[in-house]
Amino acid sequence: MSTDSAVHWDPYDPSLVSDPYPVYRRLREEAPLYYNAEYDFYAVSRYVDCERGLPDWQTFSSARGGILELIKSGIEIPPGTLIFEDPPAHDIHRKLLARVFTPRRISELEAKVRAYCERTLDPLVGAGSFDLMAAVGTELPMRVIGMLLGIPETDQEALRDTADESLRTEAGGQMDFKGGAILSNEAFAEYIDWRRDNPSTDLMTDLLYTEFEDENGTVRTLTRDEVITYTTVVAGAGNETTGRLVGWIGATLARNPEQRAEIVADPSLVPAAIEEILRLEPPGPFIGRYVTRDVEFHGRTVPAGSAILFIVGSANRDESRYPDADRLDLHRRMGNQLTFGLGAHYCLGAALARLEGRVAMEEILRRFPSWDVDWETAKLAQTSTVRGWESLPITIG
Repeated sequence: MSTDSAVHWDPYDPSLVSDPYPVYRRLREEAPLYYNAEYDFYAVSRYVDCERGLPDWQTFSSARGGILELIKSGIEIPPGTLIFEDPPAHDIHRKLLARVFTPRRISELEAKVRAYCERTLDPLVGAGSFDLMAAVGTELPMRVIGMLLGIPETDQEALRDTADESLRTEAGGQMDFKGGAILSNEAFAEYIDWRRDNPSTDLMTDLLYTEFEDENGTVRTLTRDEVITYTTVVAGAGNETTGRLVGWIGATLARNPEQRAEIVADPSLVPAAIEEILRLEPPGPFIGRYVTRDVEFHGRTVPAGSAILFIVGSANRDESRYPDADRLDLHRRMGNQLTFGLGAHYCLGAALARLEGRVAMEEILRRFPSWDVDWETAKLAQTSTVRGWESLPITIG
């Protein structure tokens, strides 16, 4: 890896944002265990290595975070931040959230999600062009999270902007964890305090009043600070990534007009199309972990104390797992794609993301069976953790 021709991968390099896949292919072929000396981290890019590592929380810990900058920062993460925890505490906190984040509650959102899409898209019928991200991508996830948490529509925008801003970086830059801002959001505090005295049927009420047995064997409800942490996790995780999925629906179907026409002719293909787009363009292309003990990949040792990135954006296009992996195939036998992770930290909101993506695709295609993208003015968002469109101007064909 010391020669000029050696593959180099920098997760902060803005030149790789538009198309990282040629570099990912080289990593799989030439450096399946990659070490970046500048930022002092390891990375694996093959499907088999990500499939092996992601469920192994004993070796690859989430307790220091799932983002490279966070792992390297040494910041202490608040209890209850279940995406940044290991069992047994993780399992206790996840079970609590799973009790209130139920399949029934998610399925009950479908009518509301569809009604929102109809209200948003109907006025655009007849327009020659519009920005898909401004119209749907940046709005829909925020509204759905607001529906779940019981936050008034008038205040949802400010909360979305706060969550988005915490993830945004300058080109080539890293996230700023001064004060641990990404891990707490006092903006939720006033709603929690009000909701405690005014219970309803929303998820925030359930978080306030549901009893559970904690890691010390005590039966209790969550503290105020814990409820703030939980709601911040739900809002942050569900907002940015799902919004990017809507953008990838627009971009990927524009690049694959024949498959788009096939979906229009047979809407039952929409769920398969969502899975394929999630595989092809995962909004979170890599997952960070802290290495707790020496571990070997490809005849080399990753020492305990290292940071490692599992590049799921590469693993999802590994030809050894998915033949013709760079192609959108609506009839692919999928199995596990890694966009939502594997094991204990499999994304709790995966069903909600799929629901939002499916309804959005159905409603977009119902009104606009074809479109092109103005690629010259389309803009990819610059973050070191999430990859997706900030603006996606489409012209209706």
